Amino acid sequence: MFNQIDNLKCKLSLILVGVLLFSVAPVLNADELAVGDAIAIVVHKDLPVDNLTLEELRSIFLADRQFWENRTRITLLVRAPQSDERSFVLERIYQMSEAQFRQYWIAKMFRAEVPRGPKIVLSTGMALDLVVAIPGSISFTRADAVTDDVKVIRVDGLLPGDEGYVLK
Repeated sequence: MFNQIDNLKCKLSLILVGVLLFSVAPVLNADELAVGDAIAIVVHKDLPVDNLTLEELRSIFLADRQFWENRTRITLLVRAPQSDERSFVLERIYQMSEAQFRQYWIAKMFRAEVPRGPKIVLSTGMALDLVVAIPGSISFTRADAVTDDVKVIRVDGLLPGDEGYVLK
């Protein structure tokens, strides 16, 4: 009986964490993503990855794939709600609405398929700083905001400035 109650408490805690995780206030002064701007996928410089297909990227962002080939755990860094970059990635990579995204992660944590949801970052600078600081991390940002401190990943063999890049 107590194990069932403890299990229920644990599940309710996960749901609560999920709700709190995704209830971050809208980002103030978010830079607008202009039509034609590209989103760069960035990772920690030491990761031995240079190219991902769009499907591999989707698998990573959905946490279906949770480890890099070198066995480093993937740490997913996602912009807070209301940022233009997040809206773009929800549409192009996740293929979900904001509500579907939230429900997806709450369900994934409830089923204990992931140890935690994505880390929510409030700004481009914060995303880049965390990619630098966390081995195994991956995030996205406007291509014009990328610094030399991170590695930009090719998507389907193309970089953000290339003709035919899928994240424009």
